[in-house]
Amino acid sequence: MNLRKIIIALAVFGLVLAAANAQNGELALKANDRVTLSIGGIPDSEVAQIKGIYTVSDAGTINLLYIGEVRAAGLKPSSLQRSIEQTYKDREIYTRPTVTVSIDGDAATARMVYVIGGIKGNGTVPYNAGMTVLKAISAAGGWTAFAKPHKTKLIRNGVATEINLKDISSDPRRDIPLQPEDQIIVPE
Repeated sequence: MNLRKIIIALAVFGLVLAAANAQNGELALKANDRVTLSIGGIPDSEVAQIKGIYTVSDAGTINLLYIGEVRAAGLKPSSLQRSIEQTYKDREIYTRPTVTVSIDGDAATARMVYVIGGIKGNGTVPYNAGMTVLKAISAAGGWTAFAKPHKTKLIRNGVATEINLKDISSDPRRDIPLQPEDQIIVPE
């Protein structure tokens, strides 16, 4: 196996591994996401002041009673709830708070994957758990007669990786799981 094939294989493996870690059912929060927060283990008179629906600000934070701005963007709901619990404890506001955070339904479905180039239906495809490169291209209408699927690029977090869709379509086990905001470019 030549060096180029090894590098490509390692890049694809890295993408698959990263996607597998992201596919545990939780999506990282981003600005303008709405989250539902509930809290227990605190005085009943204060529960109503904290529990509710919060919108992640453009700065990536939510504003909570007694502790102020808490970073939310980039965190998964389970990490955010641990962060909030720990902040209340560290500041000695509550001794045993129990926080639950969930992404509001609309925010979870507002995630997109972008499919452009030699595709019949260029544009955005709503992201869903378990989505792969081939599923996204299929949802966008498939590739055109002039497409060059063997030179497809997957862009994730600003890093482009070239993938050969012909190889993937002949062996679906090699299909790459996607993450929200991934971009697929199929040249013509």
